[in-house]
Amino acid sequence: MSTRLHCPDCASVLATLWQGCELPAEALGRVALLGTEPALPSSFALGTALSCAVAASALAASEIGSARGGAVQTVSVGMSDAVRESAGRFSIDGYTPPAWAKLSGLYPCRGESGGAPGRVRIHANFAHHRDGALRLLGLPPGPETEREAVAEALSTWPAEAFETAAAERGLVVAAVRTPAQWRAHPQAAAVAALPLVAIERIGDAPPRALPPIGANAPPLQGLRALDLTRILAGPVAGRTLAAHGADVMLVNSPNLPNIEALAETSRGKLSVHIDLATEAGRETLWGLIRECDVFLQGYRPGGIAKLGFSPEEIARLSPGIVCISLSAYGHAGPWRDRKGFDSLVQSATGLNVAEAEAFGVAEPKPFPVQALDYGAGFLLAFGALAAKWHQMREGGSWLVRVSLAGVGHWLQGLGRVSVNTTAAIPSFDSVMDSSDSGFGHLRAVRHAARMSHSPIGYARPSMPPGSHPPHWPPR
Repeated sequence: MSTRLHCPDCASVLATLWQGCELPAEALGRVALLGTEPALPSSFALGTALSCAVAASALAASEIGSARGGAVQTVSVGMSDAVRESAGRFSIDGYTPPAWAKLSGLYPCRGESGGAPGRVRIHANFAHHRDGALRLLGLPPGPETEREAVAEALSTWPAEAFETAAAERGLVVAAVRTPAQWRAHPQAAAVAALPLVAIERIGDAPPRALPPIGANAPPLQGLRALDLTRILAGPVAGRTLAAHGADVMLVNSPNLPNIEALAETSRGKLSVHIDLATEAGRETLWGLIRECDVFLQGYRPGGIAKLGFSPEEIARLSPGIVCISLSAYGHAGPWRDRKGFDSLVQSATGLNVAEAEAFGVAEPKPFPVQALDYGAGFLLAFGALAAKWHQMREGGSWLVRVSLAGVGHWLQGLGRVSVNTTAAIPSFDSVMDSSDSGFGHLRAVRHAARMSHSPIGYARPSMPPGSHPPHWPPR
């Protein structure tokens, strides 16, 4: 059996999150966190982190609801439910898409100046990222190139040299580092200096009240959130808001590809096409921004600002709005502009090597779920609602920032649990919802939080991009 090492209890972790956003301490008495570590085959306290992040977002939603005339509610989150939601299990018409494309994954590299060989992780789930990496390696782009050719080409590259060359081309690659190598990296210091959930007042505005709701209504009913995100963490944040009744509008470009998980993360959302490369598209988005409460984006830092949608400009034209920004490595430091995904950030920041060491294996070991993505998603939703709670009382326009690397740093600070190789994600049978969607018959994991009065779920079916007009429904 596994025994707990130095890992704080869930109540302490949640209290730290809650108090860090200066929310009312008495609300913590209305939450129940159920379950203990180890929740997963991992040496990190993934169950603790994920269940506390879910609980923080649900408790913040309940606080906003009670301020609008809804019931004062208790919230409960089971650790096993939180880890199952974070596994992202879903199927469409009985088909479960593969998690990884053929060329995604780890590859050995040449050692630095005669040193031990290194490794890199390539993310090739999108064709343009795959083809960019292949061109950098001097290989033919396209789906015909095999892993063996990539491995042979990488054998001449030192890992960090390839990582740097890829980043300069806007590609998504990470060298595998040990925890000590990451701690010595200047980006690690930058991440450590940032709050996990950074909330900043960026402008003056009067308080924006939300319409009153009934005692048992979803607490976020009538809250409007624009979701300009694409890969897991941001979409999970928008989906979490939708689960509590918010009107969430997912904005996709008609010119960009999407991952198959879009079918699962679009539950509860409106889904529109807007081409921000055109003046007409930008004007359409401005019209939506002026009538919304939350603006969520996951562009590379500075990317959305180049299109005219910086947080400061949004706050100027829509005073009282809450802007939410997701990044891979944080908004400060030499890597603040670098792209990244969960698997890459795990590799770059030493988490995979630390996990491998705990399991006594040589190959870098990824987490059993994409905990950085899902943890960041739940924390983005929490930050959005914490900022909205402050806005309703104090006024102002607000900016909330969360990064995948910041979530990784938080996990490292929570302590470790001893490895239990028999631990596994519990059966999904009891937590799967079935629904008809615009993608086909969808089976996916329901949201992990429960409230004493309000239903939690998705009022709208998952629909493909462009299924709805770019107009808000009446409040």
